[in-house]
Amino acid sequence: MFIRHKKGWEIPEREATPESLFLNRRALVKSAVAAGALLASGGLAEAGFFSSDAPAPAMPDPSLGLYPAKRNEMFTLDREITPEAVNTHYNNFYEFGMTKNIADAAEALKIRPWTVKLDGLIEKPGMIAIDDLLKAMPLEERLYRHRCVEAWSMAVPWTGFPLKALIDYAKPQSGAKYVRMETFLDSKMAPGQRQFWYPWPYVEGLTMAEATNDLAFLVTGAYGKPLPKSMGAPLRLATPWKYGFKSVKSITKISFVAERPKTFWEQLGPSEYGFWANVNPAVPHPRWSQASEEVLGTGQRRPTMLYNGYGDYVASLYTGLEKEPLFM
Repeated sequence: MFIRHKKGWEIPEREATPESLFLNRRALVKSAVAAGALLASGGLAEAGFFSSDAPAPAMPDPSLGLYPAKRNEMFTLDREITPEAVNTHYNNFYEFGMTKNIADAAEALKIRPWTVKLDGLIEKPGMIAIDDLLKAMPLEERLYRHRCVEAWSMAVPWTGFPLKALIDYAKPQSGAKYVRMETFLDSKMAPGQRQFWYPWPYVEGLTMAEATNDLAFLVTGAYGKPLPKSMGAPLRLATPWKYGFKSVKSITKISFVAERPKTFWEQLGPSEYGFWANVNPAVPHPRWSQASEEVLGTGQRRPTMLYNGYGDYVASLYTGLEKEPLFM
């Protein structure tokens, strides 16, 4: 049961017909007739007129009819929603590049067919197609703050379902202490995965208590539509009390395990990024302060809130863990 609390918080140049073709009308007509014959026989591709590697036209997302979902009014904001154009074009998605402007590159992401594997210490292991998963889960919209470890923030209208709903479906065994989530691995599709110094695929994890918390949310849409590819379609995690790198994108595997998983950034930079990644203004990143954040789309800075302002929901999860590096 949710308890409501008031919280602080770019015209290509026209190509001219070559003069030789324009003057030689007879040759041009003859070529057109020949091309028509080839088209009727299916021979244009064989003749090299069309590349077999050309991308197929984009198909409508089969889940489009599920959006917009009803908003859950228990999750409100203390700020305006960040404009969609900002949220969809300012993202970290290292699979497609190291800059924030990866929206165009991320369009290479193939989101159908897409399956999610459930395995590990559960009663119901197996594969589930994303569209079957969407039909089986209770979709709703939630307004969440999103805080990046780089000290910028957004406010997003996510659509999805509680991670706890998937956990209940999988029926974990008593020995399952952590939920390990893994993204796709396809270096042909995602050029960033050709960078061998990264520990691909991207892996993240939560304790079972964190994963079953009311805030933990599996995201399938945003702004009343299916999730954009640049934001981690077709399935990503949202844990708004943690730094954004915890919210793994484009999930293909969810495992229930006994040992704490070694996460992507923890492997890459253990002195800078730890397992917990809870937002804390009092604990700086080794290379910058976390005391304030830039609110994207506004040009403003504001003080960072402990647990990103969600302490009423999650602070109790960390009682007795004071000696852990909670906020790295």
